[in-house]
Amino acid sequence: MRGMRLAGGVSRAMPEPIAPMPIRPLSALTALLHVYIALRLLPALATLTPAWPLALVLLAVSAFTIPLPFVSRRIASNASVGEALKWVGLISMGWFSSMFVLTLLRDAGLLLTWLASALGVAQVHWNTLRPWSALAVLAMATGTSLVGFINARRTASVKRVDVPIRGLPAALEGFTIAQLSDIHVGPTIRSAYIQRIVDAVNRLGADAIAITGDLVDGTVPELREHIAPLAGLRARHGTFVVTGNHEYYAGAHAWIDELRRLGLKVLLNEHVVLQTRNVRGAQTDEELFESALVLAGVTDFTAGHFDAAHASDPHLALFDAPPLVHTRVLLAHQPRSATVAAAAGYQLQLSGHTHGGQFFPWNLFVPMQQPFTAGLHRLHDMWIYVSRGTGYWGPPKRFGAPSEITLLTLVPARP
Repeated sequence: MRGMRLAGGVSRAMPEPIAPMPIRPLSALTALLHVYIALRLLPALATLTPAWPLALVLLAVSAFTIPLPFVSRRIASNASVGEALKWVGLISMGWFSSMFVLTLLRDAGLLLTWLASALGVAQVHWNTLRPWSALAVLAMATGTSLVGFINARRTASVKRVDVPIRGLPAALEGFTIAQLSDIHVGPTIRSAYIQRIVDAVNRLGADAIAITGDLVDGTVPELREHIAPLAGLRARHGTFVVTGNHEYYAGAHAWIDELRRLGLKVLLNEHVVLQTRNVRGAQTDEELFESALVLAGVTDFTAGHFDAAHASDPHLALFDAPPLVHTRVLLAHQPRSATVAAAAGYQLQLSGHTHGGQFFPWNLFVPMQQPFTAGLHRLHDMWIYVSRGTGYWGPPKRFGAPSEITLLTLVPARP
């Protein structure tokens, strides 16, 4: 079938990964932001408790360690030490993120309170409000970071979702797809973490497994051994993968080759036809087609910026698909693909990318870039399911957006 492997048959040179932000300007910026936090909180804390220097120590440690993930290779000759430095820096990054946002919110609240006081709307006890609000910032940032760390490091729970498909053939009723997304194998997600995910998915006995991008944060030589457990994924029709933006940062062509070596089926603007009924048991061609499902996959929404031959195209992914197979599912990393996918005639799109926001306040910004943040949504005649992700990116922290292994079941839509 020409629609299968249209984009995957030719090996092309991959552009160099995007260069990281220069570390010195980044370090200077974060240091200045730590100074801002210190100036806004420490004087108030000093009036409340003699233990206020502890907050100063935490801020100093945070400012010093945040750059470590970017320079660990230069300052640590031992691999284990380098890994430990990355862990410390990423944990600090998560804590600092919450400290900074909560400090901004505190300042905004104090300003509104001052305006209300100046207008005679409220009477304010500043000697109480300032120190206790500063302590609240410190306590909330530390508490959410601790809880977020536990949430991020646990094995993602299984979320079961029924997807009502209009006109679903009887042979496809109950067809299941286990979706993994945004695992981000890298500095703090290694082979043991992946093995736990593989074991959990295999217990589901899904008909197919879909990995909807952002699987890795590093090159093949760095992460080959940590991605290896994915070869153990088991499903009736196999495991299918599409690229996310992070694959292109890390060298997508090399990763495509490696994933195929592991036995995973990478779909690059192409499709496969999954036959759910024994061909010999079909009485007519119509029965044969009705018992089949088209599973298509597109490259990441931004892939064309890295390699023009990988420009994402939901229409191309259906090229030469059997017209009598009406049930069509698309794997697309970013929800932004949904508008074109709906026009192309898919009944369901599975996406990720957003992490559900991962932790406050980033969940507030996701809708500025993506049409959907998490969960099952309807767009015209197509459903789109957006996973909150199975791993995490950057800081080992999830708060208010738990990770998930999603088991989607196709069911007939009610009249």
